[in-house]
Amino acid sequence: MEDHWTVGHVAELAGVSVRTLHHYDEIGLARPSARTATGYRAYSAADVERLREVLAYRRLGFGLREIAELVGDPATDAVAHLRRLRGLHLERRDRAEAMVAAIDRELETRAKGLRVTPEKQLAMLGARLYDAIGGAYPATRRTDPRIAAQIWAALGDARTVLNVGAGTGSYEPADREVTAVEPSAVMRGQRPAGSAPCVAAAAESLPFADRSFDVAMAVSTVHHWADPMAGLRELRRVAHRVVVLTFDTDEPGWHDRFWLTRDYLPEFAAVLDGFPSLAGMADAIDARAEPVPVPWDCADGLFEAYWRRPAAYLEEPVRRAMSVWTRVGPQAEQRAVRALGDDLGSGRWAERNGDLAGLDAADLGLRLLVA
Repeated sequence: MEDHWTVGHVAELAGVSVRTLHHYDEIGLARPSARTATGYRAYSAADVERLREVLAYRRLGFGLREIAELVGDPATDAVAHLRRLRGLHLERRDRAEAMVAAIDRELETRAKGLRVTPEKQLAMLGARLYDAIGGAYPATRRTDPRIAAQIWAALGDARTVLNVGAGTGSYEPADREVTAVEPSAVMRGQRPAGSAPCVAAAAESLPFADRSFDVAMAVSTVHHWADPMAGLRELRRVAHRVVVLTFDTDEPGWHDRFWLTRDYLPEFAAVLDGFPSLAGMADAIDARAEPVPVPWDCADGLFEAYWRRPAAYLEEPVRRAMSVWTRVGPQAEQRAVRALGDDLGSGRWAERNGDLAGLDAADLGLRLLVA
């Protein structure tokens, strides 16, 4: 096996020009540190690894100065970079899927001979693309005080809190010293002024030393992680205690707990296909699990929030703040919405779910893991 690679060979393998490699060398971004037998400069295995990271971040659109900070971080090894890159590519994939979904909706609208407004035409571009899966968060994904009380009680007397997968900042306690972690630039950009400082990182590779925080929390985000178990272990590593709001798929027939997935969206089961069991997640961080009832008038527009207000699911802005709809695709979404609308109009939904009217809260599978 070779122990060094010439500049020309590396350029060919990486699909870049020799001039590009010379530029990276000149600015100190990725330098060849080895020598060939004839004295020419060459890349060692470590040099190639660093160059791979540089090129990978560059192809994701990072600027050279930002890349220099990323690859120059001594606390981040090759595995951490790979996990971060994987998360970034997954985010890009989700954005691409969101654009496809937006295009499909416009095609269907045009096929019906309906007008597509300039606002809707532009909504699929630029920063507003994330409207399809996250841009509606500030409008509908607010902190519900009853769910918040349960989460904050689990934080105990912790003074320093790490909020992983923080999104726009829901459920961040105002009376603690909070550090947020959020890999999505779009979501970071939607955090309100004055919110906790936010670090761009993935749950699976947190850039913090062991036991840096009193407690690490993660609220309705584990299902978005590339490797949930690795992320949970990272929370356990960087904090003395862990509090995680997640979802229980252990119970037989769990997808029938909620009328929306039982009667209208069976595809939901596939969304969580491969998601770790609640028992497995609890074991990974040595946690206990407690149910988190969803109030009938839940202020947080999560997927289960409108269990007693079914007409809300007919509203597109409400659905856009729920990643489930993007994951199942436009055909399943349109079929479910159409069927629900028909059943609400005919009274069939009320006949099936009349017992819900007397409930103030429902157990729909949300669980708080406290370690």
